[in-house]
Amino acid sequence: TYSVLPNLSVALSVFLLDCLCVCFLSNGVAMVRVCCDDVVSDPTVVLTHVVCLLPDWATGYGPVFEDQPVDTIYPEESPEAKITMSCRARAHPPATYRWRLNSTDIDLDGDNHFTLVGGNLVISDPIKNKHVGRYACVASNDYGALVSREATVQFGYLDFFSSEEREAVYVKEGQGAVLLCAPPPHYPDELSFRWILNEFPIFIPLDKRRFVSQTTGNLYISKVDSSDSAYIGWDVMNTSYLFLHQPGPIRKYPADIKVKFPDTSALVGQNITLECFALGNPIPQIRWRKMDGELPSNHEVSMAGAHLHLYNVQYEDEGTYECEALNSKGKDRHRARVSVEAFPEWTESISSTERDISSDYTMSCVASGKPKPHIRWLKDSYQVKPRVHRPNEIGLTFEDSGMYQCIAENRHGVIYANAELRVIACPPTFEHNPVRRNLAAKNGRVVIECRPKAAPKPSLSWSKGTELLFNSTRVFIWEDGSLEILNVTRADEGQYTCFAENDRGKANSTGYLSITEATKITLAPSNTDVKVGESTSMQCAASHDSTLDITFVWTLDGRAIDFDREGSHFERSSGELLIKNAHLNHAGRYTCTAQTPVDNVTAAADLVVRGPPGPSGGVRVDDIKEKSVRLTWSRGTDNHSPISRYTVQFRDFFSQEDWRDATTYVEGNAETATVLDLFPWTEYEFRVIATNTLGTGEPSSPSPKVTTLEAVPVVAPSDIGGGGGTSRELTIKWTPVQPQYYYGRNFGYIIAFKPKNDLEWMKVTVADPQARHYVHKDPSIPPSTEFLVKVKAFNIKGEGPYSLTAVIYSAQDVPSEVPVSVEAKALSASEAIVWWLPVTQHAVDGYQVSTSCVHEQKHFLRRSDLNTPGSQYLIEVRAFNAAGFGPPSQHVQIHTKKAPPSRPPKIIGKKLKGTSVNIAWEHVEPLANESTIDGYKVLYRQAGYSTGVLYTTDKRFIDLPIHKKGDYVVEVRAHSKGGDGAVAQIRISGNTSIAPNKGTMQLFRSGSCVSLLLEEHGPKSEW
Repeated sequence: TYSVLPNLSVALSVFLLDCLCVCFLSNGVAMVRVCCDDVVSDPTVVLTHVVCLLPDWATGYGPVFEDQPVDTIYPEESPEAKITMSCRARAHPPATYRWRLNSTDIDLDGDNHFTLVGGNLVISDPIKNKHVGRYACVASNDYGALVSREATVQFGYLDFFSSEEREAVYVKEGQGAVLLCAPPPHYPDELSFRWILNEFPIFIPLDKRRFVSQTTGNLYISKVDSSDSAYIGWDVMNTSYLFLHQPGPIRKYPADIKVKFPDTSALVGQNITLECFALGNPIPQIRWRKMDGELPSNHEVSMAGAHLHLYNVQYEDEGTYECEALNSKGKDRHRARVSVEAFPEWTESISSTERDISSDYTMSCVASGKPKPHIRWLKDSYQVKPRVHRPNEIGLTFEDSGMYQCIAENRHGVIYANAELRVIACPPTFEHNPVRRNLAAKNGRVVIECRPKAAPKPSLSWSKGTELLFNSTRVFIWEDGSLEILNVTRADEGQYTCFAENDRGKANSTGYLSITEATKITLAPSNTDVKVGESTSMQCAASHDSTLDITFVWTLDGRAIDFDREGSHFERSSGELLIKNAHLNHAGRYTCTAQTPVDNVTAAADLVVRGPPGPSGGVRVDDIKEKSVRLTWSRGTDNHSPISRYTVQFRDFFSQEDWRDATTYVEGNAETATVLDLFPWTEYEFRVIATNTLGTGEPSSPSPKVTTLEAVPVVAPSDIGGGGGTSRELTIKWTPVQPQYYYGRNFGYIIAFKPKNDLEWMKVTVADPQARHYVHKDPSIPPSTEFLVKVKAFNIKGEGPYSLTAVIYSAQDVPSEVPVSVEAKALSASEAIVWWLPVTQHAVDGYQVSTSCVHEQKHFLRRSDLNTPGSQYLIEVRAFNAAGFGPPSQHVQIHTKKAPPSRPPKIIGKKLKGTSVNIAWEHVEPLANESTIDGYKVLYRQAGYSTGVLYTTDKRFIDLPIHKKGDYVVEVRAHSKGGDGAVAQIRISGNTSIAPNKGTMQLFRSGSCVSLLLEEHGPKSEW
């Protein structure tokens, strides 16, 4: 037995074959043949053969991590008294594991706190001062070792607040206050702070007046008021008291920033929050800005301005940020810098590879990051220095094989790149890649590959039969060993052998070259011309070697046609291409390729598709005037049909997406036009559409937006009118001018008015362009006096024309008379009737009747608001007109009736009596606070209708006629002086017998008011 590699042995069998000494190495899976002389003279040849050929070794590989340890925080009071650090690697043969703590190997046998479970490290009963640190897992097998990323173990805790009593904070109302949190010792650093008021769970709401810093936990109150006394810090139950001094004048204070964000470093892709809060009275307003540019697009302001959030931070977000707090008494500013740095990231990394012995190989790692990462190397878990190749040094050796790690780190983190380098040496072999049989077309070109497995790189040569081949005008041996033959003929057909040799041995492999007939195009496609929407075809045929299959491939401008995706436009049959419903984008150069497994030939033709013009380009606007502009553009493609004319379209600020045609007519050979009849001081954009005999093309892209020059307005307000209003007022109304007719800045109205018989006009100016009325107040204006009014528009350029003159009247005087002889009478629990003598003044539009309950604070209600049965109400009446309400009358007192019965009658009988039905019910007993029963009302109506025939009766039954068709509903309710009570309901089907169990009964309670008072007896048409 000859041992060649760790954990691998092979059996040597020696045979005499043809007087040669040959040995076969076998491990039960594969067998290789080497020369006995080689074994004797150079035992490493056995190693090289194993490396190259044995499947077990060829399929082996070094560790690749699948699970690595992560940073762990172990709560000091955790009920689970262990920490598990994960580690798992894929490897063949399987990996073995060991662990390091602070770069020192852990003695798993000598410390009973540590246990290895698979690759995981379990720390039992962890001790803070012993087990805190940096852990790393090392996985290794025969191919080398890898170190996992480092992970820290820390103990998490949150101590209690100090038991020392805090001093109370005294402030005056209107001043600002700060309540300190002083959080207890803790790990990790991140805490969430909340405050409560007096007792849990009344959390203090945070708004523009109150702010809790999530950095310090302090509570800031910009302006204290009486609700801010006795605050208690929640989550840790530590108390701070806030008391107000005796009330006095509330002073105002300028803004004073107390929460100031520090210089901050953020990582690319991170989210950060900047805090800023100020004290002051009035409550300051917080504003944010970036001193060297706009705030990032990915920012958000919250907490009434106290928080500036920057999401997904990028390098361009770096800079100086300012928060400004301001109120009516003053302002304060704070600035700090945000620096953006980055975690290391690979821009060039390493990967596993095999390299020949003695060859040169460079492993390169490049990492980006801010600060610039430091790079170090590990080989098989131990640090190594990069080796620089020197002249006359041999290249790679077997000792260079192993697992390599490139580690890049800066203060923000560490990244790892892992790779296996395998140095191999073996004699040439064609076992896995022999020279193959090749086909070549007559007069064509062929390349025969020679790619043996060998290390170091072998020298290669070729022969055809017994003739050695050398480079010539037709034959070339490439650097990688491939053989190229140009312009092949039948004479080139035959066996070709590739010879490979290095210092470990030699080998050869033979392949056969067969020559076929060349493929030729026999029918080439021809140039074609179609219109958009038409169909056409292109022909293509070829002759080829009968022993080979042929296929046809079509391309358009070098891009293969996808017949599955574009089947609605392209279809092929053998070599023919059918183009259906041609579009402009189908124009171009079509190439037919006839190809066999050996060669291919092509033929091409052009397809011209004629159609409407393409869009014009570069629409520009110049020579801008009040009502016109000049456009220029560049011609678009005419798609093989001359452009006959252009259409100019425009849209303005008011029409938005509505494009309209300009009145300008433009010939097809023009590239400029003047657009007329535009509105002054209006923002426009323009586009151009070309037309030819085949149709109208797509519009151009819109021009840049431009605004026409200002001009004097020409449109006057319409619908001039007015009148009415409060006493001694003249109200003038109009319909404002639409914005497109403003024609300039500073648009407004001039109102002119005068009494009918005066000569001089009074004028006033209204600067609001949306104004619809003007009220002129003058104590000397007599009521109901005729005035003439007119209105015109103005802007910065001048005044427009007046509107038509309108006649209006000044306001009436408020009625001065008091309604007399006011009387009232309660009709029910919620209704009353009121009457009075009208006033003698003519300028009265109506009367207001107001009620108020004598048991409540007086307030005016609508008539239907007599909603308290059995109550005393005061009623007053006053006259009114457009100028206002007159004086009230004397109060009249009424007492509303008790409430109507709240319980419905109970229907106890339903009997058929010939052509009528008898409905019976029980008497309704009113409650103590309800009116006595005066009788019953029965509404007999068709189902689906709200009106019907109403009956009143003092009995507890009624006979109703049966209708032949349709369903009917009977509703019964008690009647009293307080109104109608709750209703009982039963349904009756037309011309059918009625049994007690056939009907359905529904009960309805009455609402808060009764709509009508009924005094007559007998049938009625509705309730």
